[in-house]
Amino acid sequence: MTRTDQDHLLSVENLRTTFDTDAGTLVAVDDVSFTVDEGETVCIVGESGSGKTVATESITRIVDEPPGRVEGTVRFRGQDLLEMTESELRDVRGNDIAHIFQNPQEAMNHCYTVGWQIVEAITVHEDVPREEAKARAIDLLDRVGIANASARFDDYPHEFSGGQKQRVMIAMALVGNPDLLIADEPTTALDVTVQAQILDLLAELQEEYGLGILFVTHDLGVVAEIADRVVVMYAGKVMERGNVMDIFDQPAHPYTQALLRCLPGKGNDAGGIPGSLPDPTDPPEGCRFASRCEHAVEACRTGTQPEDAEVGPDHYASCVYYHRGYDSSVVRDESLENDASSGGHGGELADD
Repeated sequence: MTRTDQDHLLSVENLRTTFDTDAGTLVAVDDVSFTVDEGETVCIVGESGSGKTVATESITRIVDEPPGRVEGTVRFRGQDLLEMTESELRDVRGNDIAHIFQNPQEAMNHCYTVGWQIVEAITVHEDVPREEAKARAIDLLDRVGIANASARFDDYPHEFSGGQKQRVMIAMALVGNPDLLIADEPTTALDVTVQAQILDLLAELQEEYGLGILFVTHDLGVVAEIADRVVVMYAGKVMERGNVMDIFDQPAHPYTQALLRCLPGKGNDAGGIPGSLPDPTDPPEGCRFASRCEHAVEACRTGTQPEDAEVGPDHYASCVYYHRGYDSSVVRDESLENDASSGGHGGELADD
């Protein structure tokens, strides 16, 4: 049975986000579609500059408009967020959809105590006495693993470690009891041990509250650990999407394969993908990845981005080699598939 938009917690269709710049119109997100269901984690992965962050910020329209312009359809529980007024959106932000940003150092106000900032977030969403809000704030700090939460309530952000700051940001995100959590590289600046603790915390909260999580990352090790489904983005376009096991065990798009080869021990000694992303103010015709793809033919460099082709159950790739008249075996990488079948995936992409 085909699922409708009402069946999904979040349904993004043909999302396009552009910015007016002195150099012309910058196309950051171009015709992107994906869904997130209740209680599942969808990871958006790709190199820096692929449009991952802008795509997630476009969902609740926290991009500056102007110079930004967001088009398409973004349905949350069946309601199109892009059709809402700013006042209606404010009710959704925080209450129904919450963001956790990459750098908690910049997201918090260092002139106020951590407790004061959480209380303010609570009173913005609910008309409750400050004493009640304070009790809830302490409970949230305790829930996210801040030891001696009541004593830390009056501490300032600079008195917390990086991992503790991220826990505080998660507490603030939970203030409105959201159904969807959008986490933008929340563990990038943390060491491996603290990163694991934050991921474990998010998993616990997801199980407890039934959260849907949209997780932006460039770390394929994190993807392998937490994702149910994966969306692979490149230069504003979706190259591949599917179940996490399919993405790792049978990567279909040459770009996905190139990302996987950047993992330690996968044979890419250069530590990155040769070439660079195309100019977002002058995107090329055809497949956005064609200039860096060893398999590219003339059809890859003309027209528009290839239509998604179903390469397996709920597994899609935007590549001409999966269309009629082409041999898909040309772009299949048996070495990656064999390595994955033996349990050899996981790890972080080289710095890009």
